[in-house]
Amino acid sequence: INQYNLIWIKIMNLVIIIPTFKEEDNIKILIEKINNQLKRVYIIIVDDSPENNIKNIIKEFNNCKYIYRGKKLGRGSAVILGMKEALKNFKECTIIEMDADLSHDPEELKGKLKIFNENNCDLLISSRYMSGSKILNWSYKRKIFSFLSNKLAKFLLKVPITDYTNGYRVYSSKAVKHVAENCGKIGDGFIILSEILVELYYNKFNLLEITTVFKNRIRGESSVNLKEIIHSLFGLYKIYKLKKKLEKAWIL
Repeated sequence: INQYNLIWIKIMNLVIIIPTFKEEDNIKILIEKINNQLKRVYIIIVDDSPENNIKNIIKEFNNCKYIYRGKKLGRGSAVILGMKEALKNFKECTIIEMDADLSHDPEELKGKLKIFNENNCDLLISSRYMSGSKILNWSYKRKIFSFLSNKLAKFLLKVPITDYTNGYRVYSSKAVKHVAENCGKIGDGFIILSEILVELYYNKFNLLEITTVFKNRIRGESSVNLKEIIHSLFGLYKIYKLKKKLEKAWIL
């Protein structure tokens, strides 16, 4: 992205961070859909794929920053790296994180931003488990596991939201700065999503949920595996200990 285009984009102060892993089949479609919805947006792609094929796929877009890490270091750390990159270029900005597999619908972006601004949010969460939300094309096994995982997280962490693990979120600059400085020390993958919720809620940031339609991928393969799931359960216990510490400071 050249300097002229970056200055033009900064008028909007809107950044989207997309972590990727073997998403060559989806990334171009996603960027086109985003650009059709939002005219001034800076897109940061953090790629953990074995090869940097995505770099060539996206070179036609003049509003994309490509960061290649070369090995699977995890979705959570990819988002935090993207946040730190955004903070280098924008003193103040609204940041959106979303998945590269087209499960998060870009057509929801304008509505989310409107609600985010109207409610002076620090974090707006797209919840798959609010009344009015939908999950499409997931197996019953995946639905049950996700539902129970979120119930367990809510039982342990006590943050008053329904979806701890969906990575379709909107952040304020203040929230991004806090996350970049304090999160990512417990674990990676989807566990960082829960860690962020605990850090922001117990530090009195303004959190809000909104309905969403979550669509299971139709191209490519999911990067979620049994090893990640087990790792996340251990991470959840560590976040529970963090929550107790923050909760105690909050009460005092």
